[in-house]
Amino acid sequence: MDDWFPKIKDIFIFVFSRSELHRQVTLSPAMRMGDDSFSATREGENPKVSAMPKGNSNATGPSRTSIPHRLSASSSGRWSTTSLIVVTALTTMLIASFISLTLKMQQPGCDRSPYNTSQLGKVIKLDDGSRVYEVVVVTDLDHDSKDATGKNWYSYIKRGVITINKELSKASVVWQDGKEIILRSSLAAGGRSMELSDLVIFDGNLLSIDDRTGIVYKIVGDKAMPWVLLVDGAGNETKGFKGEWLTVKDGELWAGGLGKEWTTTEGVFVNRNPMWVKRITNDGCVRHVNWEEPYKQLRGAIGIHYPGYMIHESAQWSTVHRKWFFMPRRASKLMYTEAEDESRGTNYLLTASEDFSHVDARQVGKQNGPRGFSAFQFVPETKDQIIVALKSEEKDGVPVATYITIFDFQSGHILLDEQPLQGKYKYEGIAFV
Repeated sequence: MDDWFPKIKDIFIFVFSRSELHRQVTLSPAMRMGDDSFSATREGENPKVSAMPKGNSNATGPSRTSIPHRLSASSSGRWSTTSLIVVTALTTMLIASFISLTLKMQQPGCDRSPYNTSQLGKVIKLDDGSRVYEVVVVTDLDHDSKDATGKNWYSYIKRGVITINKELSKASVVWQDGKEIILRSSLAAGGRSMELSDLVIFDGNLLSIDDRTGIVYKIVGDKAMPWVLLVDGAGNETKGFKGEWLTVKDGELWAGGLGKEWTTTEGVFVNRNPMWVKRITNDGCVRHVNWEEPYKQLRGAIGIHYPGYMIHESAQWSTVHRKWFFMPRRASKLMYTEAEDESRGTNYLLTASEDFSHVDARQVGKQNGPRGFSAFQFVPETKDQIIVALKSEEKDGVPVATYITIFDFQSGHILLDEQPLQGKYKYEGIAFV
């Protein structure tokens, strides 16, 4: 749209210069020089004509009585046509300017740079047809994330290797214990920070989100670099967004929260801020989207309605299936209470159409009361058929263990039963690197 302006400007200058030239050619030399012997005629009056010089009756130039007549004809004919062209060109330029401004105002607020679709991880195929993947997981240490100095907060990154056989029927995982990477930050809210909730590859970078500050971090080596600050609710609140899950859809990063009404510890309604999601461009522009209805559709698929609830800590968008996938952490048809919530883990997998007009619910593996899904990813090069997931367990607000499982979501076949990770940590993000 911006390319129109130089072209329209050139057209306007050309038309205006031609009309000016046309005016100068049409008028007599005497009129261009401002001869005082002529005066403009007013409607209903005869033109004032000076006496003809004696002995000049055969003059070849135009008579003085014909010059005002020619001026009148030019003004009502040729001059009006060129004026109309000039006005049309100017109007076109103004309309183009208005359209361009309108389109600019509809954009998130900054120009989009090309999106980097490259992934950090590579699949290694062995001679027997098995596939080997390297993964990382990240901790949410809650209150224990503050270090001994009290000035910094930290989180652990653990590396592991997943192997899946050729038939996609069995899987195993080996962790590099004792080689954890420590991520640190001095940015906090209310004395808490670095409670990282998920991992995602976006625009060629490994990202994570802190569910206390609302900061999205870029992770490079052992550095956690603040990238974007997400604000709670519609973006007009004073606290950071409690982000729990991250996924990529159509070149944008989507960040979501718990997906339930915010209540007191006894279930008394406070607000609906956790039912908003954030759409983030690769330039860091944020749009706040009200997802109250999609979240209600998800919990409604298994017969839950308010004051019942469903808590989400993991979600993915599948470009293969063009569907949303959710694996809720906890759910209940009863009112939320902090004391009873820890025992309401789920084993549900929810798939929803892009507009959430249809939601399908199925169960994965066995249900174990306190265990609930905290993260999952599609295994690369399996056509979004094989899923690796983490399940976490807590007791009285203290992490008990985290488990990893791998399964085929279409057939329900379990490639790897729930296997605990070493240490009493709550891991809430997994990514292929």
